[in-house]
Amino acid sequence: MVSPPAFPLESPEAVWRLLEGERYVAEEGLATAIFLALRLGRPLLLEGEPGVGKTEVARVLAQGLGVPLFRLQCYEGLELEQALYEWDHARQLLEVRLLEALGERDRERLHRSIYREEFLLKRPVLQALEVGRAVLLIDEVDRTDEAFEAFLLEVLSEFQVSVPELGTIRAPFRPAVVLTSNRTRELHDALRRRCVYYWIDYPSLEKELRIVHLRLPELPARLAEGLVRLVQAVRGLGLLKPPGVAEALDLGSALVAAGAGDLDPRVLEPFLGALLKTREDVERVRERLPSLLAAL
Repeated sequence: MVSPPAFPLESPEAVWRLLEGERYVAEEGLATAIFLALRLGRPLLLEGEPGVGKTEVARVLAQGLGVPLFRLQCYEGLELEQALYEWDHARQLLEVRLLEALGERDRERLHRSIYREEFLLKRPVLQALEVGRAVLLIDEVDRTDEAFEAFLLEVLSEFQVSVPELGTIRAPFRPAVVLTSNRTRELHDALRRRCVYYWIDYPSLEKELRIVHLRLPELPARLAEGLVRLVQAVRGLGLLKPPGVAEALDLGSALVAAGAGDLDPRVLEPFLGALLKTREDVERVRERLPSLLAAL
């Protein structure tokens, strides 16, 4: 039987304070979802547009709790071995040759010699289960296939894995698990039911301004407000890739690095690549930039 995580967070307010301490601006709903996930020992499933801070939740949670973060970056074709473990075949082969050179010929002893834990390459899921008091980030789970989802269901239900040559490895405590999805495809209902769910939307003007102030205190207040108003207006243009908070911070950092004193098309145009990620979006915003800035 796996124990629930022993994370010292007794209320949603405690979660909110932890996130604030790590300069992550969270609304009450997100703090409550994290609290419930930790209290119930369930994974936290975060969905939302790219760049709204889903991945950052796992990082600041680990940092605030003082526990290690293990990250599994998902992609199409991800194999279980890359999530869980694989054997170090090169080292195993060297071990066999060494033992044979020393005169060992017994096949069973050779087999036992190379299937030891020291030859096991542990990947993020197994690493998190072994540690227990940790945060496991399964990032962009929507990029994997249904077979991988089924594997996650099994692991996240039992918090244990079986290594045939070594036996079952159980988590001493349930790690905090954060799954993120950009909704490039729908996740299976069975996986959703295992999780505490929360949708992270684009931030309001007030929230985004607070984020910029916290993350870029060196950016003058007047520039910060203009930047945030501009980014919010740009999101309303129906772009192919609307900018997220991360891109807003990148643009702010670029303005700081350039020593910009004002927002005008001449200053901003060279930095549009920090905010926008397709040629079509850059061209569209460049054309509208004078009117967007005039309306701030």
